[in-house]
Amino acid sequence: MGVDFKTKQLEFAAYIRDPEQNPAPSDVNKDRMDMYRELFFNNIDSFLSDNFPVLKTILNDWQWLKLTQDFYATHKSQSPYFAEIPEEFLYYLENERHNPDDYPFMLELAHYEWVEMALSIAKADTVATAKGKEKLLNHRIEVSPLAWPLAYQYPVQRISPDYLPEQAPEQPTCLIVYRDQHYDVHFIEITPITYRLLQLIQENEQHLTQDYLSQVATELHHPKPELLISAGLAILEELAEKGIIIMRS
Repeated sequence: MGVDFKTKQLEFAAYIRDPEQNPAPSDVNKDRMDMYRELFFNNIDSFLSDNFPVLKTILNDWQWLKLTQDFYATHKSQSPYFAEIPEEFLYYLENERHNPDDYPFMLELAHYEWVEMALSIAKADTVATAKGKEKLLNHRIEVSPLAWPLAYQYPVQRISPDYLPEQAPEQPTCLIVYRDQHYDVHFIEITPITYRLLQLIQENEQHLTQDYLSQVATELHHPKPELLISAGLAILEELAEKGIIIMRS
C-alpha cells in the first residue's frame, strides 16, 4: 500500500508544532525531527522577539518561552507570510489566549509595538498639504492614511520592566503614530480632545475644518467655543506640518 503523504505531512507538522502532545512520525529519525522542530520554532521566536521587544523584556525567559510555544502550538495562521506573523500573534492574544496570570495590558502593549512595524510597511503615499490657518479652517481635510490615531486604557509607551501598572488609570492614553516622507515612524502623545477631533474627521470627511472644531466645542459644552476653535486650529496646523492632516482635493 502506498504512503499517504497527506497523513505524513500532518504527523510531521503536528510534532513540529507540539511534540509534547503529538508523537514523532515513526519512519523519521527522532533526532532529525527535533532538529527540524528547533529550527522552525527558533525562526518564529526570533521574529516575535524582534517585533515585540518590550513585551519580551517584561517577561522572564520561562514566561516568554511558554507564551511563544503556546502561540506556535495552538494558533492556526491564516497567512503564509513572515511579515504578517505579528498580526497573527495579536489575533492570538486577543481571541485565543486565556491566561489569568498575563499582565492586563499585554494585548495593548503588543498592539502598540505592532503598529510601528505595520505602518513602516503600509502601502500608502504621503501627501503634501497646504499651509496656513485660514486655508485649513475653510477647507475639507482628512487624516493621512499614514497617520493612525490610537487610544489605549494603559500608558503603553511608558511600560518597561520598571513600570508595570496593575490597573488602568482614569484617563486613557491617546497617541498618533505616523510615517513621514523619509519612511521614519513617529509617535506623538495627544489629549483625548485631540483624539476626538481626529475621530470626527475620520468618521465624516465631507465637512469643513471649522465644522469639526465646532462639534467638539458643542460636545464639551465649552463656555467660550471660539477659544477652543482657535486652539484646535493651532493643533491641526501643527499636525498638517507633519503630514498627519492633509487637504482634500
